[in-house]
Amino acid sequence: MITLDLLNRDSGIRHAFFTRRGGVSGGLFESLNCGFGSGDAADSVALNRGIAMERLGLSPDRLVTCYQVHSATVITVDKPWSRDAAPRGDGLVTGVCGIALGILTADCAPILFEDAGAKVIGAAHGGWRGALGGIVEATLDRMEALGAKRARIRAAIGPCIARCSYEVGPEFPQQFLAEDAGSAAYFAPAMRTGHFRFDLPGYIERRLGRAGIVTIARAVHDTVAEDQRFFSYRRACLQGERAYGRALSAIALRD
Repeated sequence: MITLDLLNRDSGIRHAFFTRRGGVSGGLFESLNCGFGSGDAADSVALNRGIAMERLGLSPDRLVTCYQVHSATVITVDKPWSRDAAPRGDGLVTGVCGIALGILTADCAPILFEDAGAKVIGAAHGGWRGALGGIVEATLDRMEALGAKRARIRAAIGPCIARCSYEVGPEFPQQFLAEDAGSAAYFAPAMRTGHFRFDLPGYIERRLGRAGIVTIARAVHDTVAEDQRFFSYRRACLQGERAYGRALSAIALRD
């Protein structure tokens, strides 16, 4: 698993960006696949999620994840829910100790937030649709509603697809430029005429900065290129694979 020093500074916070290693799944899902919607055996996914929680010092029933839909919807978590009761959304916040907020990704960016002073944490699924649609800002708003102060919030962007692996079509940049002309900095020409390379983590960092967050860290990894460490939707598509695993990123307040 990967941790970032920014979130390790406070002993009251536990967090991890889990890689694909160390689980029980096989085949295309080898091995720490934590996504029930992946097509993997549900028993294997449940065991993997339990392994991840053990590494954070929590029981499996303390992990909460939502049904991610690439939205700007954020849920405030008061207590864990069952798998079947998971709400639709792409962000989670809580002020309750001992609950792990989990995000599942396979190229999108997991974003973890904490305000140690207020004992409020958040987690968000940063795909391009959600990032453009305001998932960062919505998560910060929900954290503030629980007593967090934006000037104190620290944010960490986990492993995701890197610019060099993220080619997009000619129509893609316009929607970003229509929202913010400064987004042009996150598009570079690709080898194919009219196509671009998109810097997703850089764009998310810009959204965080625009929202008033000044303390930000990024994990320097490329989920597409590092096939032994990470699951990747784009790599699976390029290789003609029928399925792919999901990595878990999680943050919790210590009891």
